Amino acid sequence: MDAAAVEARGLVKRFGTLTAVDGIDLSLAPGRIYGLLGPNGSGKTTLIRLLAGLAIPTAGEAIVLGVRMPSASQLSRIGYMTQSDGLYPELTIWENLRFFGALYGITDRPSLEAALETVQLADRAGTPVMELSGGMRRRVSLACALVHRPAVLFLDEPTVGIDPTMRVQFWGHFRQLAAAGATILVSSHVMDEADRCDELVLVRNGKVVDQGTGAEIRERAGTNDLEEAFLRYAERLGGGNGDAPLPSRGSAR
Repeated sequence: MDAAAVEARGLVKRFGTLTAVDGIDLSLAPGRIYGLLGPNGSGKTTLIRLLAGLAIPTAGEAIVLGVRMPSASQLSRIGYMTQSDGLYPELTIWENLRFFGALYGITDRPSLEAALETVQLADRAGTPVMELSGGMRRRVSLACALVHRPAVLFLDEPTVGIDPTMRVQFWGHFRQLAAAGATILVSSHVMDEADRCDELVLVRNGKVVDQGTGAEIRERAGTNDLEEAFLRYAERLGGGNGDAPLPSRGSAR
């Protein structure tokens, strides 16, 4: 059995009196797509930032590809697409991609062009980011996260604002990356995307409340409908910062 690509061991993150991540244990195998699902305020983004080495845990540890995070040496092996686009609006698509590629040591034109082809923006390379729609900005953000061909990819709601056709293409590319051995953790609020994942991780109030395939989670919740399964977990757990609505089918929020 392959060693875990991503691990969380007793991971805790507190902000003052708020515990955003509360003792999470995870083990994510290489070559699989994991869906990170839960209501707003459940700790998904904080967990991703801890795993990506962009935040320091209050307790516990995050390990990526055998190295404890944060670790500067591992950043070239990790891709991270944030929930909000971290692009430079005055720069063109190409200039943004070239800048982020250079941070990872990628400067050759074929690699940069391949990343743009993936998101179908090669014909818009010279367009300033400020002139793009929200959906196109998400596509640029994904290209920047993929340009160095990372072994581990963290995607925080990557398809928000993306049209249905492009969403299908995004997921097709995620599947290709996983087939090549990448480990992908995707946070999402869209139920049909949940069923595209190999395995789901349900979080609420900073804790993992269940993990398994969609079929396994449905069975444990006693329903054939994944959305209903989330609602049943909400009824069982209740309270705390998880009172925001759980994900719903076809909803990005």
